[in-house]
Amino acid sequence: MSLSMLDKAAEKKDKSQWPAEIAAEFAREVNNPNPCVGSTLLSETERTRVWIIRLAPGERIGFHRHVLDYFWTAVSGGRGRQHVHDGSTIENSYQPGETRHETYGKGEFKVHDLENLGDRELVFMTVEFKDSANKPMPLPEGVRPQAAA
Repeated sequence: MSLSMLDKAAEKKDKSQWPAEIAAEFAREVNNPNPCVGSTLLSETERTRVWIIRLAPGERIGFHRHVLDYFWTAVSGGRGRQHVHDGSTIENSYQPGETRHETYGKGEFKVHDLENLGDRELVFMTVEFKDSANKPMPLPEGVRPQAAA
């Protein structure tokens, strides 16, 4: 199943005020954009970056910024909550194999976080395309996998 984020309505979406710690973290990301769109960068080539997100129940990956075209696939099913840069809070359920594609024009982006609301590990694979309308943001030191000796 391949969808864009516009193809599936959120199960829950509202614009109520975020908790203070979430709002403060979002403000920090605005001033220091986070290009790490996954928990771990698994692979990188001249054309792609491949990330994994693994979240234990109740665990959350902080705010990060998408500027490149990408897709993600839910490896495991589960339920998650996102705080999105437009001020909304969204909750969704995910099925194993569910895949979404996102495309961003020049200067467009999305900032969000993700929290596992379920009772088992939530796992996503994300593939970014470096030949998108926007240039890839530089990654912080230590994010790239080290070559095997």
